Amino acid sequence: MAEMVNPEEVKRRIIVALDVKNRDEAKKVLDSLPEARIFKVGLELFTAEGPAMLDLVKSYGREVFLDLKLHDIPNTVAGAVKSAVRHGVSMLTIHTSGGKEMMKKAVEAAKETAEKESKPLPLILGVTVLTSLKDSDLQEIGFSDDSKKQVLRLARLAVEAGIEGIVCSPQEIEPLRAELGQALKIITPGIRPAWAEAQDQKRIMTPAEAIQKGADYLVIGRPITQAPVPAEAFSKVIEELNSAIKSS
Repeated sequence: MAEMVNPEEVKRRIIVALDVKNRDEAKKVLDSLPEARIFKVGLELFTAEGPAMLDLVKSYGREVFLDLKLHDIPNTVAGAVKSAVRHGVSMLTIHTSGGKEMMKKAVEAAKETAEKESKPLPLILGVTVLTSLKDSDLQEIGFSDDSKKQVLRLARLAVEAGIEGIVCSPQEIEPLRAELGQALKIITPGIRPAWAEAQDQKRIMTPAEAIQKGADYLVIGRPITQAPVPAEAFSKVIEELNSAIKSS
């Protein structure tokens, strides 16, 4: 039997990347996508505008995916996580290569702060291997394993530390599902609709393919935000996901 499609849930499976330079550009994207539910605030925009960007996204009634890929000593990362929780973000990223202790501190800090300050508990996501890196790039910086093995190693470590979600390329979705099960949330960038160019991502996949393989959330930026009519591009992705879910 085909899966029932909840329109709102399908919209929440797309995370629109606010990969823009400043607040004004971010506002244009937010204004142009009334149907989008979650927006990613990354390093460039956060560095330019600071936490005010989180408040801006929330003022539109949208959820924030704070993608800073935190990677520092455990106490410093824990402090940053506490600040993110106070700002009410729904998701945030840390680098799994920071080690188990760093990840455990991040998880503990999120839970303690959310409970103490009556804030929603965000989903902490472990970033494994950046989608811009090829196997040759990993070898160049000293990793002997290919990207798939490295992703699995880091994901296992993250789960042991209490992390409930992983960021990986579409090519690692199936191995992660096979080894770590269905409970783990999988967020994948490197998503390009068939009608969009690959640009700087190396390990890419279409939205339908990623959903069928088991991704929970898809991060999509320029194919939507730089389209002539962003709302139409967003709708095209939704239609693709609806078809993929119905046929799964």
